[in-house]
Amino acid sequence: MDYLAWFPERVAELRTQKGVSARDMSLSLGQSESYINKIENRRTLPSMTGFLYICEYLEVTPGEFFNANPLSPQKSRELLRELEKLTPAQAEHILQVIRDLGEKRL
Repeated sequence: MDYLAWFPERVAELRTQKGVSARDMSLSLGQSESYINKIENRRTLPSMTGFLYICEYLEVTPGEFFNANPLSPQKSRELLRELEKLTPAQAEHILQVIRDLGEKRL
């Protein structure tokens, strides 16, 4: 994977999912108003500390940031929280529904 090309796209994707502008995110991180715009337009990369602050702001772990799963990290966490509320039998039923849906996609 070409992470230098993928990284800015991932920042933009997660920022958009959060529903915040690049300017507002930049200012919330204590940076210049063009900071995130420069990252998303491949003019700069954040430092490791900057990356960790970006993850914190986007409410994702670094692992979730690099997980290219099409489901957003927030949605994955929400699904897991709801699954944890179910009885074992209900969870098994949901698992089977998910498996059935996956087979129908193929």
